[in-house]
Amino acid sequence: MKQTRRVFTTEFKQECVRLVVDQGHGVEQAAKAMNVRLSSMQRWLQQYRQEVRGITPQARAISPEQLRIQALEAENRQLKRDNDLLKKASAFFAIEMQATKK
Repeated sequence: MKQTRRVFTTEFKQECVRLVVDQGHGVEQAAKAMNVRLSSMQRWLQQYRQEVRGITPQARAISPEQLRIQALEAENRQLKRDNDLLKKASAFFAIEMQATKK
């Protein structure tokens, strides 16, 4: 029988991390209380601690600061793509204008 994979929201992961970091619960105790596997809780804690040190994760961030950084990086990538498209369109129309002047 195939099990379905559980998907956790960023808010849920933040709450799990807060149980350990802010409220001082043990990792095993917090995992049990939140009904998640110990390995998931440990992975989220490790990722959160790296984020606090300024390491941007490959996966979706947990800390609010890293979430903001990831959003800004995505916006920056989109703006660069838009700018490249505008440069190409500008070059195309410049060539067209030159051709019509002759």
